[in-house]
Amino acid sequence: MTALNEERVLIVEGDTDRKRLLPILAEPVKIICTNGTVSPYRLEELLAPYEDWELYVFVDADDSGEKLRALFKREFSEAHHLYTDKIYREVATTPYKLLATILHAANFKVKTEYLF
Repeated sequence: MTALNEERVLIVEGDTDRKRLLPILAEPVKIICTNGTVSPYRLEELLAPYEDWELYVFVDADDSGEKLRALFKREFSEAHHLYTDKIYREVATTPYKLLATILHAANFKVKTEYLF
């Protein structure tokens, strides 16, 4: 479980994913967009300012998302992985209620109206 004062960063693939998650969150969370598959070097460069933060990877349930997830598992084995249901394929097309449930299960504060 994450301490309340510990900083966390949520990594998503694109801006549409970020925009889908923002209204659900009831706490300030840094959300970084990878904008697709990136190299290990670019990933490290992107996350360097957050090296002491807890990393949460929330990518699409498709080929590009799985490739990015595999890269994270190799390069940042300590990262926590959040998964959307494969029937929705993308974070951006997953219903708000399901996204809220996934985030809440990972100890993110979410707005209660998205949980019911």
